[in-house]
Amino acid sequence: MPRRLPGHLAVLITGLAMLLAAQPASASASRSAAAWTGTWAAAPSAVPASSTLAFEEQTLRQVVRTSVAGRGVRVRLTNEFGATPLVIGEARVALAAPGEPGGIRPGTDRPLRFGGRTSVTVPPGARRWSDPVALDLPAGADLTVSTYLPRRTPATTVHNLAYQHGWVAPGNVTGKPAVEPTATVTTWYFLSGVSVTGGPRAGRSRAVVAFGDSITDGAETTLGANRRWPDRLAERFRTDPASARLGVLNAGISGNRLLRDPRPPAGTPAEDYATFFGEAGLKRFERDVLDQPGAGYVVVLLGVNDIGQPGGPAAPADEEVTAAEVIEGHRRLVAMAHRHGLKAYGATIMPFEGDDLGFHTPEREAKRQAVNAWIRTGGVYDAVVDFDAATRDPAHPARLLPAYDSGDGLHPNDAGMKAMADAVPLRLFR
Repeated sequence: MPRRLPGHLAVLITGLAMLLAAQPASASASRSAAAWTGTWAAAPSAVPASSTLAFEEQTLRQVVRTSVAGRGVRVRLTNEFGATPLVIGEARVALAAPGEPGGIRPGTDRPLRFGGRTSVTVPPGARRWSDPVALDLPAGADLTVSTYLPRRTPATTVHNLAYQHGWVAPGNVTGKPAVEPTATVTTWYFLSGVSVTGGPRAGRSRAVVAFGDSITDGAETTLGANRRWPDRLAERFRTDPASARLGVLNAGISGNRLLRDPRPPAGTPAEDYATFFGEAGLKRFERDVLDQPGAGYVVVLLGVNDIGQPGGPAAPADEEVTAAEVIEGHRRLVAMAHRHGLKAYGATIMPFEGDDLGFHTPEREAKRQAVNAWIRTGGVYDAVVDFDAATRDPAHPARLLPAYDSGDGLHPNDAGMKAMADAVPLRLFR
């Protein structure tokens, strides 16, 4: 009978094997890259010029919800919009302790290393994956990522609306089972991805990227409940044996437009928040979709802000778009996806008559209808996900069904998010 290795040696050997498998400098680079699948993601943005938030000698303890299981984990830190180096003194991952805000589950804490070191400096404009670490990570689990920031660190690269609680605590408490926070936050800072390997049907796992705006981001859903439509889709995958290999990555950014970066009119309140809307979908598609580990599919739900924002507080009136311009933007996304071997599914734009944001006019409704008709019948997307049909009021199709309306006429509530996820045909991913 072969001799059994001590537990700590087994973990070490497993970690070394994953580290070697992740190295790209060999003929097996493409195969090793495919072995990693995104289980969580957030699309980063810059912050407004008026932002003064900074951290110093503090630990950020941030929680993310996994979508697909794995036995090895990597974490991606980002300084893409920073003007100075991002210095991480220490970083660790652990499963969150149920019912203990900021607490971690005993026996699951793992130190992260970067090129073998426990600290890392991420240059301005860059992002960095950690080395692989052995951790049995279930699907649908809350993973805690703790990062210690020893130097004054302006909060320059963020995902503004996390719809999830995180905590800030003094000193380096990355390895503490519980922390005494000085602040509770609902933004993800310097964190943009978690990927796994060794999950169900290893080697065949793929990621579905949900690419969109606030409706994909989860606006108006219950804080901390993970009821965004991509979360609910991941739940469906977990209950379907044929889909359990699929990760779901949320690349939504509230306020995001397909065609243009934010350009709030000078002197308006939007100067203090529009930067959070992120770069134009066409610009960020490569980073937020094509570069995701294991990405095989993208569901695109973008265009309502292109149609509705111009002339309001966040975009000047001269950025009014035509339906043809929005359609051309979608064509370009599909072409990029296909060049990289992804299947692209077009999601119809949902109704917004009666909204509180001033988006709706009869002319803009005509644009929405024209874009949706092209998505359904244009034959450019590989398939259609008809969110419009799933959420509209049959008695008044230009409006959301009241049972799905969060109250602002634009964003669906928790029930509406579930209806959206239920409208996604699982056959598209088999």
